[in-house]
Amino acid sequence: MTNVLSAFEPFPEPPALILEYIAERSAEESVVDGPVPWDLGALSAELIEPMPAWLDSVCRWLNGRYAWQPQDVIPPCWTKHEGLAYEIAALAFARKDAYADAGSSVIWHEQYDRFLTRMNKALGKAGDECRVGKHDDRPARFQLAAWPTAKGEETGATGRVEEMAG
Repeated sequence: MTNVLSAFEPFPEPPALILEYIAERSAEESVVDGPVPWDLGALSAELIEPMPAWLDSVCRWLNGRYAWQPQDVIPPCWTKHEGLAYEIAALAFARKDAYADAGSSVIWHEQYDRFLTRMNKALGKAGDECRVGKHDDRPARFQLAAWPTAKGEETGATGRVEEMAG
């Protein structure tokens, strides 16, 4: 008889570079005083480079294990939704710590459920289109363009939003 649980895929491991960075930051006599690895906007170009591929594999893993309803699917255009990218990174790093004991893993699943609620609120009606590969730019982009340029800022809010959206 085959063990049905033997086919379960493990959670994707963070890139080696990120694991080394975490180890360096955690060392008692560490000289590394950089940002936490889930703060995507604060990472150096070297550290951010492997993150999209890993986080994409995390999204695929989460979708494959937990997305039984359409609203639970993380859309393939998650990188174009900056808030989702930050949340997915935090959720992915939190999972490793959460599985240190059973109680923490239950809490992680509650966090995942809250993530889905926030994701669906952020995506709104556009979520259905995003999930089938029809991403449109942020619906409220025109409202962001109405913000005055901050003192000393060259590109304004609109330029930064467009830059993040890719």
